Amino acid sequence: MTSTSTEVPATGNATKLPDEGNVAAIVADVVAERAGHLFGLMGNGNVHLISRLTRRGFPFTSARHEAATVSMADAYHRATGGVAAATTTYGAGFANAYTTLAEARMARIPLVLVAGDAPTTGLRPFDIDQAKAAKAAGVVTLVARPGNAAAITHRAFDLALQTVQPVVLAIPYDLATAPPSVPEPLEPLPAKPAWPADPDDLDRVAGLLAGAERPLILAGRGALLARATEPLRGVGDRLGALFMTSVMAANAFDSPWDLGIAGGFTRSHRLDVARQADVVLVVGASLNTFQTRYGTLFPPSTRIIRVDNEPDPGLGAAEYIRADIRPFIEGLLKRIPAAAPTWRDRVPEVSQAEFRSSHPSEDAAEFGPDGRLNPRAVVAALDRILPAERSVVMDGGHFIGWAPMYLSVPDPHAMIFVGTAFQSIGMGFGSAAGVSVARPERTTVLVSGDGGGLMGLADLETFLRATRRGVVVVLNDSAYGAELHQYAAKGLHDQAMLIDEVDFAAVGRALGAEGSKAHTLADLGRLQEWLATHEEGVYVLDVAISQKVVAEYMAESVAAKG
Repeated sequence: MTSTSTEVPATGNATKLPDEGNVAAIVADVVAERAGHLFGLMGNGNVHLISRLTRRGFPFTSARHEAATVSMADAYHRATGGVAAATTTYGAGFANAYTTLAEARMARIPLVLVAGDAPTTGLRPFDIDQAKAAKAAGVVTLVARPGNAAAITHRAFDLALQTVQPVVLAIPYDLATAPPSVPEPLEPLPAKPAWPADPDDLDRVAGLLAGAERPLILAGRGALLARATEPLRGVGDRLGALFMTSVMAANAFDSPWDLGIAGGFTRSHRLDVARQADVVLVVGASLNTFQTRYGTLFPPSTRIIRVDNEPDPGLGAAEYIRADIRPFIEGLLKRIPAAAPTWRDRVPEVSQAEFRSSHPSEDAAEFGPDGRLNPRAVVAALDRILPAERSVVMDGGHFIGWAPMYLSVPDPHAMIFVGTAFQSIGMGFGSAAGVSVARPERTTVLVSGDGGGLMGLADLETFLRATRRGVVVVLNDSAYGAELHQYAAKGLHDQAMLIDEVDFAAVGRALGAEGSKAHTLADLGRLQEWLATHEEGVYVLDVAISQKVVAEYMAESVAAKG
């Protein structure tokens, strides 16, 4: 479990403590007011900040590598919807967190990274220009000073929430212990632009949907942020439409008429139904190439309308309408009458348990061509074994092809998918720790590959420390699978793509977890037995999967690239 230091008891000694009455303390107090938790790793540049918070008992989880400081905060937001906070020291500490900061920027995660920084007198030999580095990743840096410490910290949180982006709050080394001075005025943040719904657009889209024979609604994270899923479900129910979602909105509709995640993770029998849609309304999803299966998700004859309040990325052939999401959907709901009969009447099997089950219709074989386990069969079996009340966290890598296809989750905040925005691996253990802190009542299930697992191994210990009840599933193909299937298949030499077999279960046991190595589906029974007898603890399941089974999304990618 996450540990925090106990609050210091009051005494008659009026001696001022070294972590109060200065810039770092003022920043810390605002962090305590605005964030529910702080994730970090202590160093010279943030020691005063952390001391101030832990002394008062504020929840703090320490990482073992700075990359995990931001990935924990990132995952905390994804699991709760609340703004999160992380902290690192200056220089190497900040640089170590750069990859996860870039991932948070590209994935549009509102968090505040409080970082130590070079003194105001200039860069020392071991300093870098952190503001320039952050700017290169598209991240704004604000600077805390004696005259603005409280106001600028509030500004950092406000800006992160308004822009749905990470913000760096820098504390120069020579100012951390400086006393406050005369307040500096701050200009108010400009209001976020509003994009009111055009009545003509509403009438036209309502008419297109009402006239469709097979309407489908695809929701993304933007619909969640706008709190628009309920009226959007109402639109779909009036039309008798089917639903799909992006990965970050998985199970947002909580409807039996949901075909699941759109894109490379769509099950084949659900994809066959989705491709029959004649009009598709996309709300709050980018329609990037992955979501559209490289343009093959829907046939060219399908009419696609995309509604969002963000700039159009210019992807795909959708008609784009820029409007604030919830008002637009509420306007549609008022314009659409109940339809009968509907597409749902013609595809009643969609709502049946078998259609929605994890049965691996794509390939039910236990083993791949090389005699190692078929990952489809493994993950489908895990869907039935793992507790239903779970958070599923995935690192990046080829293995991501199977968990979103076969593992169900209770709600969108329970599908935590890190690394894909920046095409990175190695964030899994840190992200899973952040989810465990955010949702301790759920079983945290981390699904990782062996390459990413080895890269982020330092924070397996953090995950064990932060997790009440968790399962680590390593889909271990003894390779960097993405490179193997993209490049070795074309004749490139595979030596650097292969990894000597590592038993992650043994590593987990060495750190205090329980675990086992699985070579057959029957071996999954050990995890099932452990879950039946343990309400707390972590189990590490290392699964020897085939190098020869290619995930559907990877096959689509390879085919698209030629």
